[in-house]
This record gives sequence, structure tokens and C-alpha cells, in this order.
Amino acid sequence: MPRYRGLTWDHPRGRDALVEASRHRGIDLTWDVHPLSGFESTPIEQLAEKYDVIVLDHPHLGDAVRHLQPVDELLYGEFVGPSVASYRMNGHLWALPLDAATQVAATRVDLAGETPQLWSEVIALSYRAPVTVSLAGPHALLTYLSICVALGEEPDSFMPSATGRRALDVMSDLTSRAPRHSLSLDPIGLLDDMVSDDTVAHCPLVYGYVNYAPVVTFTDAPSEWLGSRPGSTIGGTGLAITKRCETSPELFDHLQWLLSATAQESFIPEHAGQPARLSAWTSEQVNQPVGNFYRRTLPTITSAWVRPRRAGYIGFQTAASEVVREVVDGAVSTSAGLDRIAMLWKGIDDE
Repeated sequence: MPRYRGLTWDHPRGRDALVEASRHRGIDLTWDVHPLSGFESTPIEQLAEKYDVIVLDHPHLGDAVRHLQPVDELLYGEFVGPSVASYRMNGHLWALPLDAATQVAATRVDLAGETPQLWSEVIALSYRAPVTVSLAGPHALLTYLSICVALGEEPDSFMPSATGRRALDVMSDLTSRAPRHSLSLDPIGLLDDMVSDDTVAHCPLVYGYVNYAPVVTFTDAPSEWLGSRPGSTIGGTGLAITKRCETSPELFDHLQWLLSATAQESFIPEHAGQPARLSAWTSEQVNQPVGNFYRRTLPTITSAWVRPRRAGYIGFQTAASEVVREVVDGAVSTSAGLDRIAMLWKGIDDE
């Protein structure tokens, strides 16, 4: 039997179902783990030399695609939102949508009361309950981008605009009243904090983790007015096959099984995973134990924005997030910050 080595991220949602599936189905596929920041700290070409299957997020495709094999023929079924589209580029599908996630609102309703639906309601809530903004790592830029989408502008060009200024103003205003410790937490740390104590009542944009429901109530991301598009930037992960991998029918069958209705509607949710198949997101069996996590946030992921997928994007995202943090901290003016983000984007656009 062929032997394979895979790499995923070190969290029960990213690890448990994959490890158990290999055991359950008897395939010799061993999974190693690395932190969420692993792709930023280790070049994709180094990972592709060591692993046959890699769990990755779609913005890495710009740097990763030359090290991957297309997986067009392995996909079947219907998946939520742009989960499939996010892994398509240059006429091929480069990863299989294993896990679906996007930024949604997270609320301790016992502390915040009714969940705000509009950005104006989020701001109003921040005066009477502890509201925070997700700013750690790349999430400063991702929060900014999603607010731009909610305000009616997809920020594909990253050029300075009135919408971008409004988005940064919203972030600066909320940050001025947010619990200071929460601003340095990544989504996992922030949600850990929300279930462990009462210092954060609401975060309007944080990547949804079903593992924290129903203690935390997850609902659609805020919009500008009732009925308008909720602003959110899709995340999630896909299964990619590297060029070093000597594929086999056994491997293909296993990867297809992970995306099957059987796995997505039962096995993966039962092993701390977060499925991507639409039938799982609408299933009563899947939703009932987790406070309707999936149904409550389905409109948001259906309309989520897809980030660019070009070489150098991950470095841009890191640098631009630092600029956003400087703006909301008051160290850099909004105008100067928007100009710097545009210059950072031009740097990779000209390469």
C-alpha cells in the first residue's frame, strides 16, 4: 500500500477528523501539524518538498500553485458560498474544499443582549458592553476589507477611497473602547477568552469556529442597512496535492470520501471538524448540537468576498495589517495609512 505524509494546522478543527479518518479507512496517510501562522513562516516550496497532501487557505495559491497538482476530477457535490471558486485559478482547481469558514459575528448574548445586525448597532452596543475588533496577525487587514465590503465596495485594487476611510474610522472608534488585552488575540484566542470569562461580549467580525458554539452565539456579519450584503472575507481550508506526491486510486478515493455527504454530514462534525458541503450546513443533525451555527451564518458565507490569489499576497497581507494597526492606534493618519497600503499592493502588482 502507498504511504503518504500530510500537513494540517494544529487545532482540533484542523487535525482530529483527518487523523481519525486515516485510521478509520485504513489508508497510510500520516498527518503532521503546524500552527496557523506556519505558511507565513515557512515557504510553501519547502513544505511541498516534504509533504504529499497539504491543508492550505486559498490566498496561498499564488505562491503554491507551481508546486501543486490540479484536482479538478476529484470534486463533486455542492459546497457553501465561494468555497470551490476560491481554489480555482488558471483554469484549474488546486485544492478540495474540506473546511468552510468566513468572518461572522460572535456574541455572548448573556452579556450583550440582542445581537446587532448593522454596523451602527455594533457601535451603539460598544458604549454599553465590551465589544472588540479582531486585529492580531493578518486579521487587522481582513477586518478592514470586510467592513469595506459591507459599505458597498469590494477592495480589489486597494486604492485609497472614501469607503476605505470610513472602514478605518469604524475600526478606530471601536478600538478606542475595546478591552485592550483582546486586541492582541487571534480568533482562537479571542473565542477562548469569550468562553472563559466575561471580558468580551461581542466581536462583529471573527472567523467562525463551530467548536465554541453554543456558548458563543454566531450570527451573520454586520451589514450597513437591513437587507444589504454582510461584509465578510472567506477563509476555510482545502486539501492540495503536491507535485512530489505519487498519486494512487487509494489516495483519490480517500480524499473524495472526506468531501462526501457521509463524511461531511457525520464523521467530520463528530470529530471537531467544520464541513464545507452545503448539505451539512443545512442539516438538522449537524446544526442542532451547535445552536444552529451553520444555518445562522449561511447568508454571510454565501456572499463572502474572495481575496486575491497572486504571488506575494501573503507578504502584502502581513505588512498591510501592520499599517491598519498603526492607523487604529493613532500612530499613522488614515490618509497616510491608505496610501501605504496602496503602495504595498503596487509593490506586488508590479512584480
